[in-house]
Amino acid sequence: MANNVQYVTLGIAGELLAIPVERVREILELQQISQLPGAPAILLGMIDVRGQSVPVIDLRLKLGFIPREDDSGTRIMVISAPIGGRDALIGVKVDCVHEVSVLDSDTLEPPPEAAVEWRAEHIAGVGRRNGQFVTVLNFERVFGAEDISVFDMA
Repeated sequence: MANNVQYVTLGIAGELLAIPVERVREILELQQISQLPGAPAILLGMIDVRGQSVPVIDLRLKLGFIPREDDSGTRIMVISAPIGGRDALIGVKVDCVHEVSVLDSDTLEPPPEAAVEWRAEHIAGVGRRNGQFVTVLNFERVFGAEDISVFDMA
């Protein structure tokens, strides 16, 4: 493995997902989220991160999974995501965060042609970690043009 790209692995609905580590700014324990009246369901509200207002979305809802109750493993990952031609800080609520690691191979398999649980364009590729499938998210596509108005209201 020449590149050894590192990923933060996280859990959503029992699935193992990954985000390139360079996109992750912080991992926070769940905290009070200030709700925004009239906001879309995926936009949970705002949190304060070192004096900066950061919108928080529910990644479960964004990816088409059903909501669930928060528990002691629920985290907010503060990530840098490309929104409207610029990188913006976004809080992403996830079920749990596992670890920072490299995948078993530098090469990702292409997204499946028939993605069942979410749109295939959200997937950068599929890798493996210790023999388990890891879906690497494509944040350039997870947060597309339709989200610009959501984050502008935040």
